[in-house]
Formats: sequence, structure tokens, C-alpha cells
Amino acid sequence: MLQESSFNSLFAFENLESNVRSYSRTFPVVFRKAAGAILEDENGFEFVDFLSGAGALNYGHNDPDLISDAVKYLTSNGIMHGLDMATSAKREFMEYFDAIILRPRGLRYKFQFPGPTGANAVEAALKLARKATGRHSIISFTNGFHGVSLGALAVTGNRYYREAGGLPTVGAVFMPYDGYLGADNDTSEYLDRVLADASSGVDLPAAIILETVQGEGGINPASKDWLQALQRLCRKNSILLIVDDIQAGCGRTGNFFSFEFADLSPDIIVLSKSLSGCGLPMSLLLLKPELDVWRPGEHNGTFRGNNLAFVTGTAALRKFWTNENLSEGVAKTGHILSERLRQVAQSGPDHGLSVRGRGMMLGLDCGTGKLAERIVRKAFEGGLVVERCGAEDQVIKLLPPLTIDGQMLQRGLDILAHSVHVSA
Repeated sequence: MLQESSFNSLFAFENLESNVRSYSRTFPVVFRKAAGAILEDENGFEFVDFLSGAGALNYGHNDPDLISDAVKYLTSNGIMHGLDMATSAKREFMEYFDAIILRPRGLRYKFQFPGPTGANAVEAALKLARKATGRHSIISFTNGFHGVSLGALAVTGNRYYREAGGLPTVGAVFMPYDGYLGADNDTSEYLDRVLADASSGVDLPAAIILETVQGEGGINPASKDWLQALQRLCRKNSILLIVDDIQAGCGRTGNFFSFEFADLSPDIIVLSKSLSGCGLPMSLLLLKPELDVWRPGEHNGTFRGNNLAFVTGTAALRKFWTNENLSEGVAKTGHILSERLRQVAQSGPDHGLSVRGRGMMLGLDCGTGKLAERIVRKAFEGGLVVERCGAEDQVIKLLPPLTIDGQMLQRGLDILAHSVHVSA
């Protein structure tokens, strides 16, 4: 268990850092180092990490092969900052990504490197969709989360984040996500009817943006049928389909892209988080060639491509995506994880706990935010880092590293099971 002294070293953070900080409140220790699925604080206490940098560390902390390539690059005077200049590191990343990820899947996209965060990439995607179609509106979905900069915030559903923007958000219309109105209501049919009706008050949008598994919204997975219906609707109405794969992509649900199981061919794909392989900031827009209507420098930024992240991203592609081993491992581990979570839910307090998600992106719905908070706090005291999500923070979100071994997975799950039991 955590020692009381673990909490005494937070004075600087509490007095110097802005109130906007959040994770340091949930996990009130000072972390010092990490490896694989383990975080260690300054007192040497180890935590099993089921947060994985909010999905930015799919391959765990400090993978030795990725770090080795980074160190070699750093000590060779490799380009660290190059705006959007042509560099060896960028060329290698693009060529590997095209050869390993895109071409085997029959996909053809052009690469755009916006600013290094996921929200930067979402902003670029929305701007491009409007420019390419000449329309202004974007359709997003209930419980969707796409970032907190103003453009991304407009397509983010959560009122807590929207109210912090200080301005009315514009340019987006929200529609019910798959399952939002209950399992028996196909919300794609409602959307189809609204768009077909010239008197519905909903204009044809430039694009529809969605997550195939909503992350911050509560681990809500969309069905194959619903996703395919949306793609048909987009094609029928010349609407661009944007898939935000920032959290659900890079193998989190099994395949590299979360939409592969539904045989989608999005017009624009947004990637970030685990793209660099080891937590370095990096984002990418994949756009169909016919949509590349940008003029030079029309969408720019000082940090359009982190060259060190290109190096580690390429290393991750070489190590994890030249065969099916990782995807098969995610399917196997995800099954073990979901089955154990269902056992925890069934043996837990009588609060109607339930499990949902895909692959290794799973959620334990606790019914109330208060219960989820108690469980997460108790889990942290026992040595497990895990966060909450959902409209009321009522869902415990589990994102262990895709490379976690069975023993470490069970260790984390044992802590979670005990925390559920004692938090009733």
C-alpha cells in the first residue's frame, strides 16, 4: 500500500501549477520512471498501468527497441526540428507506413502532418472537409469527444468541456450515436431520414465525424451494421466520412485501424496518441488523394512533424506491424480481460455493473460516478492506475498496454476486483 510520505512531495505542483491539472489530482504521487506496464513513484512504489498515457502508450512505457533507435538518432545529429521540410526521418516513416499499413489493406491516402496533438489533427480534418466540399456544417454524435480547441470542441458533446470554451460553439449538429436511443432503435435510419427531408432543418454537412469506439464518452462501441449504414449514407449524399482513430487506432481494438472490422474506407482518418510508439507528440491526417485541395502553406504550424517521433514511429511499425502477432495477441488478451471484467461485474455490488468495448479498449460501467470514483481511488491505493470516462465519469476505462504479459494483466485485474469488492 502507498505510504503517507508519497503525498508530501506534491507541494510544487499544488502551488505552482495551474488548477487545470487533472491527472495529478487523481493520482497524487510523483512518478519517476516507467517500463512496460509499470509506473514507479519517487518512493519506489510500483503501479500497474491500465491508463497507458490515455492511449498514447499502446506498446507500453519505454520499449527498449524504440528507445534504442531514438538514442541512436539523438547521438547522430539527426534533425530534431524541421518545420515541414523534407527529412530522412519523415521519408522513412511515410514509406514504411505506406508499405506496412496502407498497401496491404488496399488503402491509398496522402499524408498531412498538422500540429503534434490529436486536436490539431481534428482541426485540420474539419477545415479540409469544409474547403473540399464548400459546405460548412459537420455532423457529430452524442458522447463524442474530439478535443478541446474551439473547432474540435464544437464536435465534442460533453457540456463540461463545451462550457469552458467561453464562446458558443458553431458549425456542428449532433445526432444520436449507435445505441443512444436503446438497442432496438437504429439511429442511422433517423439520420438518413433527417438528411433526406428538406424541411428537417438539418442541412447537408461537409462531413460526419465519429469514433468507432467512443473513448472519453464512455467506451461505446458502434456495430458493424451501423457503421456501414453511415458509410452508405455518406456516399449517397456526397458527405465526407471522417474517422477519429486517435484513441481507438494503432492496434487498440485489434487491427491497426479500429474501422477495419466494418470494412470502411473513410475519406479522412485522424491519428495521434500511439502513432509515435512511445508517447512522443505526433499526429497525422490521412486523406484520399482527390481531397488534397490545400494550397501550399494554407494550413501550417511550427511543429508539423516531430522528427524524433518519426524515428520511433517507424521502429514501432517494424517491430509490431510486419506480421499478425500483435493483433492476434490483442484478440487473445482482450478476451481474457473482458471475461475477467464480466466476472468482476457479476460478483460486484448490486449496482448493475456491466462491461463493454472491443479488443483491449474496455469499460466497466459502474452506474454512478461516485461508485466509479471510489473504485478508482481504492485501486490506486492498491497499486493500479486506471481512469474514468463517460458523461458522469461512471465508466472505468481500461487501456492496458497491448504488450502486457499475462502475469501483469492478472495482477492489475486482481487489484481492480478487490477494489470493486471493498467499494460497495
